[in-house]
Amino acid sequence: EILSPLGAGGMGEVYRANDTRLERIVAIKVLPAGSADRADLRERFEREARAVSSLSHPNICALYDIGRHGETDYLVMEYLEGETLAARLAKGALPLEQALKVAIEIADALEKAHRQGVIHRDLKPGNIMLTKTGAKLLDFGLAKTRLSGPSASAALTTLPTERRDLTAEGVILGTLQYMAPEQVEGKDADPRTDIFALGLVLYEMLTGVKAFTGKSQASLIAAILEREPAPLSTLLPVTPPGLDRLVKGCLAKEPDDRWQTAHDLKEDLKWIALGGSQSGMSAAVPAARRPRSREAIAWVVAGVCVVALTA
Repeated sequence: EILSPLGAGGMGEVYRANDTRLERIVAIKVLPAGSADRADLRERFEREARAVSSLSHPNICALYDIGRHGETDYLVMEYLEGETLAARLAKGALPLEQALKVAIEIADALEKAHRQGVIHRDLKPGNIMLTKTGAKLLDFGLAKTRLSGPSASAALTTLPTERRDLTAEGVILGTLQYMAPEQVEGKDADPRTDIFALGLVLYEMLTGVKAFTGKSQASLIAAILEREPAPLSTLLPVTPPGLDRLVKGCLAKEPDDRWQTAHDLKEDLKWIALGGSQSGMSAAVPAARRPRSREAIAWVVAGVCVVALTA
């Protein structure tokens, strides 16, 4: 039973509704009116349903049902009360503690998605909802399922950088600011692509400004591919040193130089949130470049013992 509209955009309309069978409030997402002949929108709609149906996580908006009524395709989803991170950032940067909490929750959601073979590919503040129970990751319409067949995988890979995303409707400009270099270049995306986007979101939560800006798509693309954002320490002098290093590890241009898994990133975010970086010994080093800490510690301890015995 439709109760009221919640929002609308180029990719869908969302309504607040009552599930009369289970007596609960839900959100119903439908394709925009007149889009029945838009194959790209229908494909994105179906992709979101497939991706979310495989995920069950407290920080991912749940999918309850999918169906078709007449010419209208619809998704029945968890109803969330709160505001998007984009709306919150319009008021300014988040406090450090809150920014770290949101980043940890989204990293945890990404870890679940990546383990299930799902890459979000459109992580941005507008797709993160802030609720009383925590942050929720939304809109898997551009998700890539690594478990799909070759033909499906190829179709999902090419969609974000083709067709209407490159039109003047503003879709690409809004999404482009949270794209990794490999996405901008039209290359294949993997979990490290989402990690780059999370680094951009974390940077914006902490500073209140976007990491990359440009007056045109061309200048914005050049910034993503060639420039480094201003270090957090220059914008926020009280930033924990480990956090500055962690964000740099997310925003490395080459995927091999970034954090390699959302799990490792989440664990170091937790460590920083507990105040570990204040000691000056940061664990925030991307996994691809992290030294063998256990061996190093063992050698240091052995050396200290030798010196002590000699003395």
